[in-house]
Amino acid sequence: MIIFDLRCEPQGHVFEAWFGSNEDFEDQKARGLVQCPICGGAEVGKAPMAPRLGARGEAEATPEAVKAALSEMAATQRRMLESSEHVGDRFPDEARAIHLGEAEARVIHGRATLADADSLRDEGITIAPLPFPVPDPGEEN
Repeated sequence: MIIFDLRCEPQGHVFEAWFGSNEDFEDQKARGLVQCPICGGAEVGKAPMAPRLGARGEAEATPEAVKAALSEMAATQRRMLESSEHVGDRFPDEARAIHLGEAEARVIHGRATLADADSLRDEGITIAPLPFPVPDPGEEN
């Protein structure tokens, strides 16, 4: 596994992503699978990065450890979504209605465009992207 510091343009968000190799990164990027987890932007490239030097005695992350960590993150997301209502493309409207007290307060998830997400944040509505894609109910994974 390799960790890259990535940067989205034009927002300038910097984030880490894990890939099996540089070729995996290039392939996923070419297929539009690499997106900024902060804003959802697809214009992503490698950011300058310093080599990672572990502290004395620090164990190096093995591929098995990385796989286990990603698996646990996915399981955590699944557990969280069990108590969340999928609202699909209605997410911006539902989040706004809940924030304004016009709809029942509840945990929701769905889709929002980058512009909608920015607008919600500008209105003081707390939202966050999910680390893994969520298919619509009834879609196959």
